[in-house]
Amino acid sequence: MTHPRTSPATPGADTAADPLTDHAADPLTDHATGTGPRPAADPSDPAPGTTSPGTTTLAAAPTELRDHVTAGLDDPARGWLRRALDEAAAHPGTHGPISVWELRIAEAGRRCGPEHADAARVLILHAARADAEALSRVYYQGTGAERRAVLYALPHLVPGPEGLPLVEDALRTNDTRLLTAAVGPYAARHLDAHQWRHAVLKCLFTGVPVDAVADLDHRAEGDTELARMLTDYAAERTAAGRTVPADLHRVLTLTDPPATPSAPAADHG
Repeated sequence: MTHPRTSPATPGADTAADPLTDHAADPLTDHATGTGPRPAADPSDPAPGTTSPGTTTLAAAPTELRDHVTAGLDDPARGWLRRALDEAAAHPGTHGPISVWELRIAEAGRRCGPEHADAARVLILHAARADAEALSRVYYQGTGAERRAVLYALPHLVPGPEGLPLVEDALRTNDTRLLTAAVGPYAARHLDAHQWRHAVLKCLFTGVPVDAVADLDHRAEGDTELARMLTDYAAERTAAGRTVPADLHRVLTLTDPPATPSAPAADHG
């Protein structure tokens, strides 16, 4: 198998307006009663290009994730998260127009800060024992940050394929943070071969590092159809005078390691 010349890709900045987070500001809910409209999107949510804890951390078991998050929070945030988790555990499921724990998910960014907000939301979903129906409601009614939390929580909360429509919806976007969340362990477990190959291509197209793709080594091994798609994609970019993402060669190598020669060194001249 011959390989296209590769050069490092520069992930594109996520500068387009995110339709997932473009919500009108709603009046804030009375948190003492847990009633009223859903709070506005958190102004402290990470801006495009900023980061939350790594995807490996966010996909960790709830106990490990909680230990990681609480160690990084100050006392007021740690206390708020503890109360939010106790509240969610005591009142799981749906109560009224909107569950109290859903309100806590909406305010997590303000309470825990952008660095820990995703993890706090995932923990609240775990504490509430949200099922596929509840996760779908949070996903489709939520901001981009809340949608990410749902995707990270799927592997531990939905054992079957009922959450696949949420993954498929995320994979149709060009929001790199949402795509990163979508290609985690749940996608590795439940996406069929055709969908999974296109998810890998979407990562290459949008600049999402393939390190985010769960179980990549195992699923790519011996996948000749994925190899064909990658080679075609590389040829299209080369013909258009565009660089080939360095990650593409890495995935191509995984499809047939013994037959794959090393990539030539990139020409930096």
